[in-house]
Amino acid sequence: MSRLIATRAIRGAHKLVARAEKELKQEIEEKGPQTKVEFPNTGYYLPISYGILGLKIETIGGLNELLEEAKKLLPPIPDEKLWLPFLGHTLDAGMATLFADEIIEAIKYTQDPLPYLSEPNPRDEQLWLGAANDVILRERGIEFVDGTAPGFAVCVGYCPTNEIAVKIARELQEKNLYVFMAAATEGKSMAQQLQAEGIQMGWETRLVPYGDDVTACIHSLGFSTRVALSFGGAQPGDYRKILHYNKNRVFAFILALGPVDDEKHAQAAGAINYGFPTIADTDIDQILPTGICTYEHIVSPVSHDKIVSKAIEVRGLKITITKVPIPVPFGPAFQGERIRKEDMCVEMAGQTKPGFEYLTTKKLDEVEDGKIEVIGPEIDEIEEGSKIPLAIWIEVAGREMQPDFEPILARQ
Repeated sequence: MSRLIATRAIRGAHKLVARAEKELKQEIEEKGPQTKVEFPNTGYYLPISYGILGLKIETIGGLNELLEEAKKLLPPIPDEKLWLPFLGHTLDAGMATLFADEIIEAIKYTQDPLPYLSEPNPRDEQLWLGAANDVILRERGIEFVDGTAPGFAVCVGYCPTNEIAVKIARELQEKNLYVFMAAATEGKSMAQQLQAEGIQMGWETRLVPYGDDVTACIHSLGFSTRVALSFGGAQPGDYRKILHYNKNRVFAFILALGPVDDEKHAQAAGAINYGFPTIADTDIDQILPTGICTYEHIVSPVSHDKIVSKAIEVRGLKITITKVPIPVPFGPAFQGERIRKEDMCVEMAGQTKPGFEYLTTKKLDEVEDGKIEVIGPEIDEIEEGSKIPLAIWIEVAGREMQPDFEPILARQ
């Protein structure tokens, strides 16, 4: 692999570990080693250190052990005149980066006021959400198991224009992927670009702004680690099973948008440990041989109109999407989006009008496949701004159909 990309990743890891050490020392001096530390409303301690190392860190002082583990993994910065097999050192630097990230982010949660909003959706005055709590994990993590969400994209940095940022976000949403955003570059981030364009963000729309610091990338891997612990049968400290589960079951990738500095190279190295490749829109060195990831590890440069499809290809993700002939983006990611009054044509059911959905099993000869019957007026026959009741009655049939399947079909 390229000595240049290994050098940048390892150098970035050194910078982040040094930063973590400095901030931890200052925190202990100011607040004491017994100060409680946690990601709010989570039962898995700090997810990376708990999942990978089995550490149950509960205090600021306990972060010292994680810092020592990060230091142990730090390889020397490559010599310009000495060529080595750099992949192993790069992976170690990546894992050291993740430990440093978690220390820095954990310290943020001891601040008052908190830099993050402990809610599922951002507000105008507070964009960043930070670590997902256990309620979100239970609701959203299961989607990576049952296939409702085929994977997630971590968008780092910013796009050349707001329009490109919106286009990439919409394309990812249409493919049912979650979009985790972190790491502002030069004070700009994709999440801020979406906010400027009035795009609704949060867990309900699958556009999740984690934080503007490069260390906020850790919340994406923390989420995937907790998915492996909660739904994959992995035990704390069983890093092999956690990493293999993520490579084989959690189909994630990183989109590096805009300039990529040493610290972002280090984040990419950390993600490779999980089997998550990086696709960049700028011309950075590549890691093309397969090995840890399913296919290539780092691919660049890729144009914005092809970056999503290329990322899906490199990750080995198979997505089947039924195109619906309507003039708006369509998919489960849009279910949580709020429709403003000025954009409303007709309100079907709601606070003032009744509504329900019901799915029932019928015999094979009682169902005509694909038949849709509208009882009542068609949409174009209803006066704009009206509020009407709505009932959706679905009849299904199949040789292997069982009553137990009905709730699953109804939910999908």
